Amino acid sequence: MNLKLLLFAFTSTLLVYSQGNRNRVSGQIFDSLGQPLFGATVVLDKNTKATVTDDDGFYVFNNLSQGTHVLKASFMGFLSKSIEIRFEANEVDQEVTQNFYLKENVEALQEVNIQSKTEKRRIEEKGFSVNVLETKEASQRNIQTNELLKTSVGINIRQNGGLGSDVQYSLNGLSGNAVRIFIDGIPISLYGSSFNLNSIPPAMIKRIEVYKGVVPGYLADDALGGAINVILHKGTKTNFNASVSYGSFNTFTTNINGLYRFKESGFTVKASGFYNYSDNDYKVSGRSIVVNGLGGIQTPITARRFNDAYKSIGAVAQFGFTNVKWADQFFIGITGSDDYKEIQHGVFMTTIPYKGRFMESDALLTSLTYQKKNIFLDGLDFNVHGLYGKRNRVVNDTTALAYSWNGERAIDFRGNEFEYAWGSQQEGGPTLAKIERNVASVRTGLSYAINEHNKILVNHFYSQIDREDSDALQSVLENTFVGTRDLQKNIFSATYEVQALEDKLKANLFGKYYQQKTINIDPTIVSDANGNNQIVDEITTSSTANNGYGFALSYTFLPNVTLITSAEKAIRLPDETEVFGNDGDNVVANPGINPEQSDNYNFGFRFGRFEIKKHDFSIATNFFTRNIKDRIGLPIENSLNIDDETILYVNQGSGTSKGIEAQVNYIYDANFGFNFNVSRFELKVVNKGIEIDVPNTPFFTMNAGMRYSIENFIKKQTHLNLFYNAYFTEAFSFLPPQGENTSGAEFFEVPQQLAQDIGVSYTFPKNNFVLSFDVKNIFNASLYDNLSVQKPGRAYYLKLNYFINKF
Repeated sequence: MNLKLLLFAFTSTLLVYSQGNRNRVSGQIFDSLGQPLFGATVVLDKNTKATVTDDDGFYVFNNLSQGTHVLKASFMGFLSKSIEIRFEANEVDQEVTQNFYLKENVEALQEVNIQSKTEKRRIEEKGFSVNVLETKEASQRNIQTNELLKTSVGINIRQNGGLGSDVQYSLNGLSGNAVRIFIDGIPISLYGSSFNLNSIPPAMIKRIEVYKGVVPGYLADDALGGAINVILHKGTKTNFNASVSYGSFNTFTTNINGLYRFKESGFTVKASGFYNYSDNDYKVSGRSIVVNGLGGIQTPITARRFNDAYKSIGAVAQFGFTNVKWADQFFIGITGSDDYKEIQHGVFMTTIPYKGRFMESDALLTSLTYQKKNIFLDGLDFNVHGLYGKRNRVVNDTTALAYSWNGERAIDFRGNEFEYAWGSQQEGGPTLAKIERNVASVRTGLSYAINEHNKILVNHFYSQIDREDSDALQSVLENTFVGTRDLQKNIFSATYEVQALEDKLKANLFGKYYQQKTINIDPTIVSDANGNNQIVDEITTSSTANNGYGFALSYTFLPNVTLITSAEKAIRLPDETEVFGNDGDNVVANPGINPEQSDNYNFGFRFGRFEIKKHDFSIATNFFTRNIKDRIGLPIENSLNIDDETILYVNQGSGTSKGIEAQVNYIYDANFGFNFNVSRFELKVVNKGIEIDVPNTPFFTMNAGMRYSIENFIKKQTHLNLFYNAYFTEAFSFLPPQGENTSGAEFFEVPQQLAQDIGVSYTFPKNNFVLSFDVKNIFNASLYDNLSVQKPGRAYYLKLNYFINKF
């Protein structure tokens, strides 16, 4: 019903709007490479009207008279350009699209570099604790989006192994599902496991916004600990980009993306695709990597993972119109993906690994996107995104043979090869467990700029997951009694933005309403009045509703010195996996789990940019506190068994996270760059009346990076870039303290880690071909993560990137 109402309202809007009678000119401002220019000035008829471009370089003038008008576009560091347009006297309701391509002013290149930071700085000075990552350099290197995020302060990427393994994002100590991932404001979880941040090449990304603790209202979702919003390029210039990479562990990745727009009609076609594959056969060692011999003697070995291959493929195609009278963007799209993942072990790296257990998933989704600025009057913007489709996942575990870490058949105490009595790799018996999901979501947003200092935003997000579990190896009778699971979520938000005191003061006030409902339908047998048995549906429902609110404020009291503070009462609703479980991820259902709540506070300063001759630097600091209630996580038990194969999410109790982070950026003569960041915090929870450190959490991290560029290397109009990155993580335990007796505690400790990467990229003349080579973990350090699962050692990767008319 919600989708029908949305489509009705959407169609009505277009019909009403099409009856208007006004002349309009709109377009975008680009540099010579097709990069949209934010903050460019467009003047109409010698200052009769003036405006500045938005994030996508977009501008618009409405209600223009018939006749000839002159548009002039200008931007710091670029040559101005004037173009004449005309509205015919005998026509009404005319629409003109006029784009500008500005050329650089060679004498003002230094000013161009300064101006290019304006958009990043504008976002970071809104008052939120936010990092804005730019991807221009990253798009030329052999790095994935997750690796780019690792370089930012306060972010810790938790990954259980190599390509395709489970990834969690930790922001200031809050992790897992407390951190939401968005693609242009749409939750990435809706697209299925094949689509993740590593599936999106940096070349397609304009920027990444990382909000910590306090999340703006327009991202209407239950993001308790923060949000990562990936903003894709939205330019309408025809372009094409392709890249291919090959490296260690037989890792092969490739992606293509392109856009073609018909200038006269505005009809636009966008398409992208990716393919990823890796054997993930990197070497592992440690306390669980052993071979069991005669008499049960365990011999430690260094082994290669042999059941951990990963493959994913996906594509997105969108058809619609851009920069036309009735829409800035209108697209109908289809998304398809498929992946295959072998499973080497359970939650922990156990002494007896799996061989033959794997899972497959696929997704097919359709989407509708509509965006329109100044839809009824100047300053009123509207956007809607609808998504509907199916996602499936199958876990295949039908092999009873047991194996050792050397890849050979495992032997028992007497030296005989053996099979599992339960007939499968994981305890519980053979399975072809299938989860079928029908997913639907609608995100709508409406904003109105009252004037240049005041703005109101209203947003709504609705999602529904209708899930059915079955197992092909169960009997017909057992599958007859398989139930269905339905989860519905509504989140509303309202925001008021204000700028005052000559724009020195910026404030953002918002409120949120969260509502979630779960429906469990389980077939059961009952007797009727005549004593006959019949199958009926037993329906159990549960619902919850919560309110949240917050603010973000910044004040620039000295040039280049800004105070930033924010606070939010945040809610995180349990997700589908935590409520209903998931066999593929070894998660057991917990229908009684409660929402997680947190009072989040940030307070910090931003210093810079400061420029002293050829030196350029900036510093940012942030103090944070998170007061958490009903924290969702793994059970905190002193008797946790590292041989367990499944996990259960529970409400751990109340806790507190507090800490500090700082970041320094330095540039010399635009050629040498250095950045350093540090984050230290504590995260405690009350467990059985005792306050303890939350296990499996790194409390102290440091990252550093250096870059050096050489222009005109070997040939003119070429660029050579050298990179170095280091990532430090202090030791932490994946079990809570065992009382006063700490003997043997080192067994549960993840050791101190230092990973170092180097890379080089070379851009050929015309800037349309880039060759890069990267070495990850150059000293082959032993690296671990969640629950002490070992990660890959030294690895080499070569990447080729080709552009036609870059964004």
